[in-house]
Amino acid sequence: MAKRLGVTGGIGSGKTTVCRIFRVLGIPVFVADIVARDVMENESDIRAAINLITGRDLYTLGILDRKELARIIFNRPDLLRKVNAAVHPVVLEKFDRWAAASEAPYVIMEAAILFEAGADSLVDRVVTISAPVEERISRVMGRNELTREEVIHRINNQLEDEEREEQSYYVINNSDNEMIIPEILKIHDDMLRLSEKDR
Repeated sequence: MAKRLGVTGGIGSGKTTVCRIFRVLGIPVFVADIVARDVMENESDIRAAINLITGRDLYTLGILDRKELARIIFNRPDLLRKVNAAVHPVVLEKFDRWAAASEAPYVIMEAAILFEAGADSLVDRVVTISAPVEERISRVMGRNELTREEVIHRINNQLEDEEREEQSYYVINNSDNEMIIPEILKIHDDMLRLSEKDR
């Protein structure tokens, strides 16, 4: 069975860039955020749960009003937790099935809130991508229509880099002047060795 590597890091840390390099190396990547978005959009019981939690119909146009959901839950940690508790188990189950069916030596789950969602229990090792906060803020503002305050708010809703690093097997520092490819190749070789042991 394929070994499993979790890739995590805060918003703007560069998880997507790192996973793009792993894909070039032939490693399949399961992007938890994309799957979660799909689940929230298309699974009727999750749609019902989100409306119940927020006390609003957020699907009036047939699709989830993401901006409104973000506005409601990001100032209410209790509601954010409830939405996550509804969505995460479905996403993790999908990952489990997807990973079990893979023929690759190892697979990756990319998830911003890997530890918070309990997904670390489903992977063999975790790599945290870290980057200085100011670089993360400018990256996110450069790609999303978010204000500086909104980005900082999202960063504050996630674990600190130090907390993630303490729980991780590997750490990649993705500061703009760091060379990340040698680090990724080291992890890749390590994961291949790990999968060989089980063959």
